[in-house]
Amino acid sequence: MNAPLLREFGSTGLHVSVLGFGAGHIGGNELTEAEAAKLLHGLLDLGINLIDTARGYGLSEERIGRHLQQRRHEFVLSTKIGYGIEGYDDWTSPIITAGIDAALQRMHTDYLDIVHFHSCPVETLRAGEVIEALERAVQAGKVRVAAYSGDNAPLAWAVQSGHFGAIECSVNLADQRVISQGLAQTQQRQIGVIAKRPVANVAWRFAQRPVGDYAEVYWERLQAMQLDLDPEQLLGIALRFSAYTPGVHSCIVGSRSLEHMQHNLALLQQGPLEPQLYQYLTSQFQANDQGWVGQI
Repeated sequence: MNAPLLREFGSTGLHVSVLGFGAGHIGGNELTEAEAAKLLHGLLDLGINLIDTARGYGLSEERIGRHLQQRRHEFVLSTKIGYGIEGYDDWTSPIITAGIDAALQRMHTDYLDIVHFHSCPVETLRAGEVIEALERAVQAGKVRVAAYSGDNAPLAWAVQSGHFGAIECSVNLADQRVISQGLAQTQQRQIGVIAKRPVANVAWRFAQRPVGDYAEVYWERLQAMQLDLDPEQLLGIALRFSAYTPGVHSCIVGSRSLEHMQHNLALLQQGPLEPQLYQYLTSQFQANDQGWVGQI
């Protein structure tokens, strides 16, 4: 299999694989240490070089540091901060500094490629204190790219502010608001874009409304959109829709299975969707949009 396409990540100087790994799935006890190590090394061997984690993802950061320390130069490391450190108030300058230092320690690295504020409220962004703390870490060489992860009003503020070199937001068949409202600006400003939830939590796998499931909102939207598509083709269509939407540099998928990631990679190597199909998917969203906002 060919290595995945590498793309320039905005104006950051980084290059990221079109398929990235959402590392939340290695944060629990479902995988043993040996299984987590095999998965992480296997991803790098496939050429998947973007690993996206967060402080809130259980053992994820710790396992990345433990198993990939010797291959640090082979991948782009993205994490998220702003909360959850004992003795610090969430979304303050001290917790930003402490969060970065904790991530460096947990992942056994001297630098973090991309550090996102993890769904930081817009009022906090406007106040500026946390931004200044993150920018000091960039100046100190601890962080290469200051970034924002989230959607809607805080994301719009972050994109327009000029403070962030990258963003992470929801982009999928059932979550397209950012395409018309944000990605044109990120391209103009040369901001790196990571698309999360590219397969819409695979909401189409449910025959009935999955009440209480993470996929419920997307299931409702897809029902309203009434897409005339072969269910067996939906995964590939969804992945290619997100990954090849103009302005997106990488789409992250979480999995505990290396075979699953390899299959996703093969689907993406089919290239962009046909223009007529892409237009159909965007028009169906627009025609049925009931004020649908980006899902955090």
